[in-house]
Amino acid sequence: MGWIRGGREAKDAEFLELVSSRTGHLYRSACLLTSGDTHYAEDLVQEALSRMYVLWRRSAFTGGRHRIDNPAAYTHTVMVRTFIAQQRRRSSGERPTEALPEPEGQDADGSLRLTLLDALGRMPAKDRAVLVLRYWEDRSVEETADVLRVSSGAVRTRTTRALARLRTLLGDSLAELAAR
Repeated sequence: MGWIRGGREAKDAEFLELVSSRTGHLYRSACLLTSGDTHYAEDLVQEALSRMYVLWRRSAFTGGRHRIDNPAAYTHTVMVRTFIAQQRRRSSGERPTEALPEPEGQDADGSLRLTLLDALGRMPAKDRAVLVLRYWEDRSVEETADVLRVSSGAVRTRTTRALARLRTLLGDSLAELAAR
């Protein structure tokens, strides 16, 4: 039985390494997905990591049936899919608070960032997800399609429409803020 315990400890150490190296990145993406709702973003990251841990532990003892080639990307995929699933269930009356906590060392483009977060918050969940994946995560159309479980054409269409919605929501405020 000592070999099983050693295997579990090694798997746990590998998982902790993944968590420590990717949590910040996951959290930043989650903040964008949740339109700056930091509490919801924390919950989203926690949910994704807990789902990954279950899969991670299972993969150690199934002879590689659940082998994960790129754990960091897979964790991000789990988080985005969890977000979309939760958005389907959330009440349409729930909204993030208007005031976001100011991080220490706020940079000069804080107003632009807050305006973009507000506009993202008024968009449908799938539109937000496609914009975050394509432009924040810098993922290809094919990678985004895989995460969202849609065709590449659907990603291109949704991206075009989501950008048009974002431009409409921002109106003249984007040009004003970018000029500062």
